[in-house]
Amino acid sequence: MTIKTLDKMMIIKIAWKNIWRNPTRSGVVIVSVLLGIWAGVFVLAFSMGMNNQRVKAQLNNFVGHITIQHAKYDEDKLIKYALEEAPKMVLQLQKNPQIVATTTRVSAIGMASSSAGGFGAQIHGIDLKNETKVFSLHEKIIQGKYFEGIKRNPVVIGQKLAKRLKLKLRSKVVLTFQNEQGEIISGAFRVVGIYKSSNAAYDESNVFVRNTDLRGLLNNDQIIHHIVCRVSDYQQAPGLVKQLNNQLETPDNLIQSWKQTSPDLAYVNSMMSQMLYIFVGIILLGLSMGIVNTMLMAVLERTRELGMLMAVGMSKTRLFKMIVTETFFLTCVGAPIGVLLAWGTIQYTSIHGIDLSMFSSGLESFGYDTIVRPRLATKYYMQIGMMVVMAALLSAIYPALKALKLKPVEAIRKI
Repeated sequence: MTIKTLDKMMIIKIAWKNIWRNPTRSGVVIVSVLLGIWAGVFVLAFSMGMNNQRVKAQLNNFVGHITIQHAKYDEDKLIKYALEEAPKMVLQLQKNPQIVATTTRVSAIGMASSSAGGFGAQIHGIDLKNETKVFSLHEKIIQGKYFEGIKRNPVVIGQKLAKRLKLKLRSKVVLTFQNEQGEIISGAFRVVGIYKSSNAAYDESNVFVRNTDLRGLLNNDQIIHHIVCRVSDYQQAPGLVKQLNNQLETPDNLIQSWKQTSPDLAYVNSMMSQMLYIFVGIILLGLSMGIVNTMLMAVLERTRELGMLMAVGMSKTRLFKMIVTETFFLTCVGAPIGVLLAWGTIQYTSIHGIDLSMFSSGLESFGYDTIVRPRLATKYYMQIGMMVVMAALLSAIYPALKALKLKPVEAIRKI
């Protein structure tokens, strides 16, 4: 065994004994590290869970993963801006192994009216056979059934719109919109189902009818405005869009991923990762201040002892290493326990969920579910653990430098 190895073992042995010479002080540091990591990691998982649930809910219920529409449709949302050769494109899309399902929609901007008044609405003519493969809005029905029970002109509306127009099941609602020539047309529909999603604003302004019924009012049984695709992993949608642009000859059509069709959703999703690291940085800063304060007090209390060690020949390098090693040990005791407790809490709450129904009205206005299931990827545990260790080591530098400034003779005489 070399001298360097013996030297390292001696410093480690002394540092380990030193942290348990004052169990109370060491316990305070360990508990502060433990609680800081536990609370910090759980809050991160809670925020990540809320964000992931919101993104998936928006994509599954309203946005879709990939949308194909006429390039000019978003400018005026006119009926005449329909897709050309839509059936041919659907067949090509279905051959792509990354695309799980596709559906088509006929869309119109108009007004939903009842005896209680009227309100602007986006009218979606859906393909009943494929709609449920791409969107999960049928799972949000709270009254009635999903296009079952009424044969002629059934319509599914949101709960908030039903309250605004004072509509119930089987109530009559008139949908008014423009046709391809710009003429105003209208049709009478019966409420067959009422849905409630996590987005109250969407529920108030979106109604769903069968595409055959909407096409009948438009006198065009082939018109399609949107092709919506569901892919196996929504995060891969932007890359797949580039591939589809090369495969499909769409000079007048526009292929967009969910990040383009819903830029606000994409922005919030991208900002969340950055906010998580900022939040972790704030936690580590507070944790570092606590470690610096505790270790500095430990140095000041042991002034005479440190002076004696220097007087008998301990070099400043060894003294520096000893104090840093003490801090490292304190962190290594608290950090794993904190991470383990955080992991256990996250696993439990991800299964049972956290009920925030008392804040349902506020959460729904921003598109969040009332049951939150915290989730955190494994990589974040590792990254946070490494960041905590680095913060602890950096926090030990100032107390260690303070100890190096001690003069052995003066330190020994100090009581």
